[in-house]
Amino acid sequence: MVHLQPLPGSPRFSGDVDGIEQFAINDAKTLIAGGCDAIMIENFGDAPFHGSEVAPVTIAVMSRIVSKIVDEVARAEAIPVGVNVLRNDAAAALSIASASGANFIRVNIHVGGMMTDQGLIEGKAADTLRLREQLGHGPDSTHPIAIFADVGVKHATPLDSEWMLEQEAQDCWHRGLADALIVSGSGTGQPTSSEDLAQVRLSTPHATLLVGSGVTSENLSEYLCHADGAIVGTFLKEGKDVSKKVDLCTVSRIIEKVRTSKL
Repeated sequence: MVHLQPLPGSPRFSGDVDGIEQFAINDAKTLIAGGCDAIMIENFGDAPFHGSEVAPVTIAVMSRIVSKIVDEVARAEAIPVGVNVLRNDAAAALSIASASGANFIRVNIHVGGMMTDQGLIEGKAADTLRLREQLGHGPDSTHPIAIFADVGVKHATPLDSEWMLEQEAQDCWHRGLADALIVSGSGTGQPTSSEDLAQVRLSTPHATLLVGSGVTSENLSEYLCHADGAIVGTFLKEGKDVSKKVDLCTVSRIIEKVRTSKL
């Protein structure tokens, strides 16, 4: 994860866009130097988040930063780049990915509805898939943009008392046409339940499955018994502080753990 510092328009913006961009570029370089297979960029510092549509300035600045990372950092190493526009602006994420040459987006709530600290958020899978086609980035295009969708998303509560994770996963995969599913813990940095991963794997055996939070060098092997990969953010930061820069030694250590677990 490349966590962007607060962007223009957000309450804690520092006033230094150049500094924010350079911090993100440095983190991207560190992740790639440590051996990561892909990087994802999100406006993590913009809390409190808009529930659905972000401001145009957010899209503009993220497009600038993502484009710079794609062009100057990732392309030479053939590293895929993803975009997540918090809290749930899939249209903005697709637009940024299209403009910058990024390869995938993350959508926190792709199908169904969840109660969050931003209020009720409903998935817009139909709109997202149609916009992707209109932009020319469908699965069969020359530049496909994959949709990574959360199920049982963190920082959220299901509205339906009879909600089942397995059903949401099936809906997201078969009806929402997501390209990968993400299972997370209850919040940022919180452990993902191995039981939840196993349930999603069983209910959607052909889906690409990723762990979305709480990954450490200690629990990674257990997670990879069920999942195809993991999104790692907090654990890779200096002092496990999400506001700090990425630590190269920690990245290298966890990547080595991944390679060992595959043997």
